[in-house]
Amino acid sequence: MFYSDDARPRHASSADLVACRDLLRAGSKSFFAASLLLPGRIRPDVHALYAFCRVADDEVDSGGVAVKAVERLRHRLSCAYEGRPLDGAVDRAFCDMAARRQLPIALPLALIEGFEWDAAGRRYQSLSDVCAYGVRVAGSVGAMMTLLLGVRSGEALARACDLGVAMQLTNIARDIGEDARAGRLYLPLDWFAEEELDPDVWLSDPVFCPAIARMTARLLGEADRLYRRSESGIALLPYDARSAIWGARRIYADIGARIVANGMDSVSQRAFASKSRKLVLLAHSFVSALVSGASKAQPALPEAAYLVTACAQQDSPVRQDRSFTGQITWVIDLFERMEEAERARQQSPSRDAGTA
Repeated sequence: MFYSDDARPRHASSADLVACRDLLRAGSKSFFAASLLLPGRIRPDVHALYAFCRVADDEVDSGGVAVKAVERLRHRLSCAYEGRPLDGAVDRAFCDMAARRQLPIALPLALIEGFEWDAAGRRYQSLSDVCAYGVRVAGSVGAMMTLLLGVRSGEALARACDLGVAMQLTNIARDIGEDARAGRLYLPLDWFAEEELDPDVWLSDPVFCPAIARMTARLLGEADRLYRRSESGIALLPYDARSAIWGARRIYADIGARIVANGMDSVSQRAFASKSRKLVLLAHSFVSALVSGASKAQPALPEAAYLVTACAQQDSPVRQDRSFTGQITWVIDLFERMEEAERARQQSPSRDAGTA
């Protein structure tokens, strides 16, 4: 159920919105800092979206029975979409945001399904299966962010899913060793068969080898293809949001470049970019936001088509603020926080899964 602008109820208080912002600040300093580059008009909704994603991820990963956690999350979603959120700051803020932005329930449900797959230790037979996972844990978030920006065209949503999946493939390529030591495997099993490498044997003693290097290169090649596809979609976003999305696209793609520079070894080392490198990439992103344009439409990834169909509508009119006022002053703070987050991740690594 959705409400018109005039009839929409308000469940969340200002204190609830502050609680969501604080949850983002504590849970992901880099994402919080990056949110400062987004238009101020959508930041409260971004905080509400992140807070719900964070709570959902934590609940499924809490060490309890994943099936029960997923059932509880789906119940919470149902209550929010019926306009009767559970008694909590995150639920109230998410309920208001979903109604205001007409967020199809298929999107958060897809994200929860991805978390469920993680909790079950699911493995993926083919690259298509890996992409289906990426659509759920990251493509869904890209689509939700697009709707928060007021854009509902099928082309923009398809390209947002491309970008989300590309970023998740980069995450997987970066975290191969970390995941393996935790007993997790996201590389396609088909690729192991082609390399005549037994995945269970390798997981028992995960070491870098030529076969893993070739698989990593294949994964990064697919990510690069999707990064390129995503670019035309960024041009369809409001002008005041493009630099932030270009920044995310460039910084994540650069992680792939660091992996290449490391000889495709993500088992014995973890790729990262320095603060100065990120500042250079962000500067390029401001330029890209000025000069990039849309190109010929392409179909959505087959794995993402169902989400695009669930939420594609006519573009909503969007007020475009063409000023970059204040954005430059946020940049230094942004990357100082990202460096802090990087140091924290090195001390206690964890998967970014599209929500952190």
